[in-house]
Amino acid sequence: MVAQQQPPAAAAAAAAVAAPPAEADLSSALSLANIRQTLIRLEDTIIFSLIERAQFARNEPVYEPDAIPVPGFRPDGRRYSLLEYLLRETEQVHGRIRRYTSPDENAFFPEELPPLVLPPITYEQVLASCARVNINSQVLSMYLEHLLPEIAAPGDDHNYGSSAMNDVTALQALSKRIHYGMFVAEAKFRKQTAEYTELIRRRDADAIMDLLTDRAVELKVIERVRLKAATFGQDLGSSSDGSGAGGSSSYKVRPEVVAALYEQWVMPLTKQVEVEYLLRRLDGESS
Repeated sequence: MVAQQQPPAAAAAAAAVAAPPAEADLSSALSLANIRQTLIRLEDTIIFSLIERAQFARNEPVYEPDAIPVPGFRPDGRRYSLLEYLLRETEQVHGRIRRYTSPDENAFFPEELPPLVLPPITYEQVLASCARVNINSQVLSMYLEHLLPEIAAPGDDHNYGSSAMNDVTALQALSKRIHYGMFVAEAKFRKQTAEYTELIRRRDADAIMDLLTDRAVELKVIERVRLKAATFGQDLGSSSDGSGAGGSSSYKVRPEVVAALYEQWVMPLTKQVEVEYLLRRLDGESS
C-alpha cells in the first residue's frame, strides 16, 4: 500500500510547528552605550502622553474602586478601579507577547503575568539578576496624587475610557524611564567598580547616592524637557485675536509642570532605583 503524501502546504505547516523559526536576538538595543539616547527618546514619549491625557478632565470615577463596576478584583477582595483594570488587562495582552521578558520592562502587576504565546528571546545578561528593582507602586501613586492634578482640568467630561487609555500610556512610559535607572547604575558600577563595591559592602546608601548624583547633568535634563514641552505642547492658535500671530500662545501642558515632574519625581525615583539596585548588586557574587 502506497503511503499518502501530505500536500506541500500541510507539510510546510507541520515543519513550522515542529521547528519554529529562530527569534532575533534584540539585546543589542539594550547595550549600555544606548542608555542616554533611550532616555532622551523617552522624554518625547512622556511629554506626548501627558499632552494626550491633558485634553480630558480629571474624571475622578476612573480612579475610584466601585465607581465603575469593572469585572476585576484585587487579592484582598476590593474591586479594581477602571484605571487598575485597564492597566492589568493591558499587561495581560502585552505579557503574552513577551513584553515583560525584556529587561527594560517592569509590570505594575508582576505577580499576575500570563504564560507566553511567543517563544522567549534570550537577552544578553546586562543587569545583575539578583538586583532587579520594581517601584511601580510608587510610580502609580506619584502619577495619581501629584502629576494628574497638574495636567488634567478639574471636573468630569465622562471620557472615562479615553482618560484611562492615556493614563496607561503615560504610566508605562514613566515606569520605563524610571526603571532605566538599573541600566544607569550598572554603567556607573562598571566605570567605578572599586568605589561602588566599597560603598555597597558598607551598605552606605547615602554615599552611593552622592557618588551617582551629577547635578549639572540633572539641570541640563530639566531644561531640555522644559524646552521640549514648550515646543511640543504649544497651542499656536490661541492668540488673543484668534489669528495665532503676535507671539501669543498657550500650552496643552505647562512646561514648568514637566520640568517639575522631572526634578521632583522622575530623577529622584530613578536615583532611588539606582541605589536599590546597587545595594543588591553584589548579592549573587561569592565572598
